[in-house]
Amino acid sequence: MQALHIHAGPKALAHIREHGLRPEHIGVIPGAAGGPKGLILGPLDRFIFGEWLAQSSQAVDLVGASIGAWRMATACLNDSVSAFERLEHDYIHQQYEPLPGQKRVSARQVSEAFGHSLQAFYGGRIAEALSHPRYKLHIVTSRGRHILQREHPLGTPLGYAGAFLSNALSRRALGGWLERVVFSGQGASLPFDAQDFRTRAVGLTEGNFMPALQASCSIPFALKAVHDIPGAPDGAYWDGGITDYHLHLNWTSPIKGPDRSIVLYPHFQQNVVPGWLDKALKWRHGATPFLDDTIVLAPNPEWVKTLPNGKLPDRKDFMTYDRDLAGRVKVWTAAARASQQLADEFGAWLQTPRLLHVQPL
Repeated sequence: MQALHIHAGPKALAHIREHGLRPEHIGVIPGAAGGPKGLILGPLDRFIFGEWLAQSSQAVDLVGASIGAWRMATACLNDSVSAFERLEHDYIHQQYEPLPGQKRVSARQVSEAFGHSLQAFYGGRIAEALSHPRYKLHIVTSRGRHILQREHPLGTPLGYAGAFLSNALSRRALGGWLERVVFSGQGASLPFDAQDFRTRAVGLTEGNFMPALQASCSIPFALKAVHDIPGAPDGAYWDGGITDYHLHLNWTSPIKGPDRSIVLYPHFQQNVVPGWLDKALKWRHGATPFLDDTIVLAPNPEWVKTLPNGKLPDRKDFMTYDRDLAGRVKVWTAAARASQQLADEFGAWLQTPRLLHVQPL
């Protein structure tokens, strides 16, 4: 395997050693925040949801933040393969032009355009996403507290400065500024123990699906917060990646039950970083017992160097290519097509799941 690296927690490794890996072993699939980086997971998503999991019948919890929430909601649609192809196309071709007389695109303008995109994508299909016979959707958002409870030109920057400093001292201290709010469909319980961080669970319905999904993708300062989501506590809601960047959650909790033994995590890197504000805090990037049952599928860093510009697509590309939409589309499309190798190698490994190709997480 040249493109794909497989990393497994100790319990997941023992499971592979004894049972291999079959679709009926999977109980949870997380989807990380990370913006354009998620584009390289398209072929894996199409293979996992369109082919491999279709060979089993158990319930699976899909938990996503930001682009991961968009991906997991897409997996719940009928003909998910076509839906994933459209998601990839729409994401790659998004472009925001400044209004006349403005030098930069405003957060409000991006939010309005993104809201229209979500409406075009899921309009008329929300009930479909919320009634999948097997998949239980969980959308992660970050709700502001105290000074961050309402978006404000002065209060919001001050609030996030306080959140940054508090988080540097302790991840739990971040809960004084922001809390995790998870919107769950079909009355599903959270598939993880939420005692690690201040958390609220809210039902995901047709009435709040769109604002919850938009909130989960609303990067502070790049987009506007979504306020007062129906059925949830009042307040400002932002990107779920702020509190849970890569969903480093306690998946090993007994509440999962015996039928949810393995967490299969298609990811764009090996490390599962807890929160967005932890990106620079390298000591929080290592695996913990929370991930003991987890298998991470990630690109080989050496393979990543063969992609256009020698890296994964990322948000900086919006500035690098600025108004050169054709240039960015070309680069992102090439990376997405190259990532078919990840899915091909995973499919081949599943035929003979050798431990030789599995690294510790």
